[in-house]
Amino acid sequence: MAKPDLLMPGQMMGMIIDQLETAFNVHKLWEASDGEALLEQVSDTVVAIACGGHVTVDAALMSRMPKLGIVSNFGVGYDTVDAAWAGQHGVYVTNTPNVLTEEVADTAMALLLMTARELPAAERYLRAGKWPQRPYPLTKSTLRDRKLGIFGLGRIGKAIARRAEAFGLDISYYNRSKASDVAYAYHDTLEGLASAVDTLMVVVPGSESTQHAVSTDILKALGPNGILINIGRGSVVDENALIKALKDGTIHSAGLDVFEDEPNVPQGLLDIDRIVLLPHVGSASVHTRNAMGQLVVDNLLNWKKTGKPLTPVNETPLRS
Repeated sequence: MAKPDLLMPGQMMGMIIDQLETAFNVHKLWEASDGEALLEQVSDTVVAIACGGHVTVDAALMSRMPKLGIVSNFGVGYDTVDAAWAGQHGVYVTNTPNVLTEEVADTAMALLLMTARELPAAERYLRAGKWPQRPYPLTKSTLRDRKLGIFGLGRIGKAIARRAEAFGLDISYYNRSKASDVAYAYHDTLEGLASAVDTLMVVVPGSESTQHAVSTDILKALGPNGILINIGRGSVVDENALIKALKDGTIHSAGLDVFEDEPNVPQGLLDIDRIVLLPHVGSASVHTRNAMGQLVVDNLLNWKKTGKPLTPVNETPLRS
């Protein structure tokens, strides 16, 4: 019996490809010398898409595939997939939640520590041979007595909060709605949260509703002692506003693992030595990426076997 057709628009991990090729006829769009010709050839028979990274799976692509039933996305964020269109047209979209929660939370706390204590700059100072001449200057910021505001208290946000409690940080948060399972102080606006804290941790995914949510006004509310950490999506922060705020002292510092136009980082950020910039490594360990990859595969295999995936996103809930 012929294997069903699956489209893979961009390159994915070898362990994903190897497993999917046992169950599907995998069409690797990124390898095609003529991508449009390949799409013309297979669009009528493709039943599944496996994707990840910054590959866009929009309505224009999905609408070309009348038999499409599932888009299995690598990553907890799925803003590159038009999940609303998919849900309206009977197509599942899945992501990879839970398996990366603890790894990303670890990275978030490390990024906060690195930023508050200028640890990367201190290491550069040592490597440059400056320590024998003069000790590294005392840092102006510390985690002592800081108030942490978490923008997005979902799975990852709660894991970050648990770690932050161990550091003695006062914690509050802003969500679209109040969480019933935590005792942290809730703010019903992002500006209200920023005004009440001096450290803002961004954990929300990218979407139209969160686009540039961290704006000039939010940064002003955070204040001159403020530290901004973004472990969510680059699009949530207005990078031009952030660069200006860092240069003119509106806030003290920032630690960023994500950017608006990855992998491109604005020169204005690169020119500021006291901030910390990471190349989107929040979940980037072999252990966690393998677990994410396996969930991509398992969603597709379970859908192929039962008609239902394991982790459908909110826009495409599990149908009875």
